[in-house]
Amino acid sequence: MLETEDGKLLPESDAILFYLAEGTPFLPEDRFERAQVLRWMSFEQSVHQPSFAIARFLVQALEMNDERRKMLGQKQKAGYAALETMEGHLEDGGFFVGGRYTVADIALYAYTHVAHEGGFDLRPFPAVRAWLERVASRPAYVPMTEG
Repeated sequence: MLETEDGKLLPESDAILFYLAEGTPFLPEDRFERAQVLRWMSFEQSVHQPSFAIARFLVQALEMNDERRKMLGQKQKAGYAALETMEGHLEDGGFFVGGRYTVADIALYAYTHVAHEGGFDLRPFPAVRAWLERVASRPAYVPMTEG
């Protein structure tokens, strides 16, 4: 939840990212590129996050049983499909939109960089791994830590 300076409340992580990115280099001014940012942020919310977050929760926080193993398999299958989509897009290097770092990269980075905690193997995805390294090498990068 984000509380704006005038006291308005804004829920949802991607809405917060989009709001904070306004007027910064992280949100392109070009109309088509802005739409591409929204495309990848929608992908993150509808395909990526549900797969990676739930798989991570199942592996890290719950005891496995048959029902959870089945659900984990489903989430990993969807997650690998998301990784294939990302890999195909990132094969030429760079970032997700306009060849530069945007809020789309920030949104997708969060669960991708901890994918291993949900049982995902990123070795078959060299373009995704290289992208993770590019994001982590950005100026002022702050790693997520437990706390």
